[in-house]
Amino acid sequence: MNTQSLHLPRWIDRPSNKGLMLGLLGVVLFALTLPMTRLAVGTVDAPQMSGVFVALGRAVVAALLSIAFLAATRAPLPRREDLLPLAITAAGVVFGFPLFTSVAMRYVEAVHASVIVGVLPLATAAVGALLHRQRPSAGFWACAALGSALVVGFAVLRSGSAGLTLHPADALLLAAMLCAAVGYAYGARLSQRMRAEHVICWALVIALPLTLPLATLTRPQAALQASAWWGFGYTAVFSMWIGFFAWYRGLALGGTVRVSQVQLVQPFLGMLFAVPLLGERLDAVTLGFAIAVIATVFIGKKMPVHASAPTERV
Repeated sequence: MNTQSLHLPRWIDRPSNKGLMLGLLGVVLFALTLPMTRLAVGTVDAPQMSGVFVALGRAVVAALLSIAFLAATRAPLPRREDLLPLAITAAGVVFGFPLFTSVAMRYVEAVHASVIVGVLPLATAAVGALLHRQRPSAGFWACAALGSALVVGFAVLRSGSAGLTLHPADALLLAAMLCAAVGYAYGARLSQRMRAEHVICWALVIALPLTLPLATLTRPQAALQASAWWGFGYTAVFSMWIGFFAWYRGLALGGTVRVSQVQLVQPFLGMLFAVPLLGERLDAVTLGFAIAVIATVFIGKKMPVHASAPTERV
């Protein structure tokens, strides 16, 4: 779409600001992932789908949509040198993140898991800086660290007198954050020379020979609640597919290191969405922390990020 034909304000039409807004759109769509996954897998007392099926089944649905989209847009085949980055992207965001989070979400609440997501912006920035050979300024890292500290502080405050307790599922969630950071960084790099929509589509398609048979083997055998299917449908269409259209384009336009910090608002958005979906509470303290975290995002966006060496095209 030609953005100039829409007569957008000049500040919006700047690539960095446009990237920030697209990144925010992607984060809003991703923020529903954990609550919807919780609906799909259920709880220990009332299990629904298996975490493995939710992760791989949603990838199959998104891959089928991707095949139709790639054909409709006459997408060129990936170049040979793009296959390894696509495979790494798929390992991170098609397999790693969905599998780890889907299994973990049966054992922890969405609000608890949303707090762990707070480490993702810093992880994405670190991987992106290494991959793109960038040198974020001390001010940038200070803002990133402050935003992460606010998220951790919120977790400590909400943990009560027992302190910050960790569930074994937290290890799965932290592994999921690392997988997502790597998948985001490599996908953003590919989006510099491929359409952002094609990056996630090709990642899903090349994973299909594995996801399809595994999803078939783990498909539900018993009747499930309608809410579980709604949750699964959202993760397949929005979390696994459409959300990446905006997210990878935003990372490509605004830079992985900068735009990744928009993810700092994702934990609070996830909590906000959990109120009507899962009956969670949202109070003034949560909103106060959310406002403080959002402030660090926009302050950090203004901090310089320098290139330490020319980026190789691999």
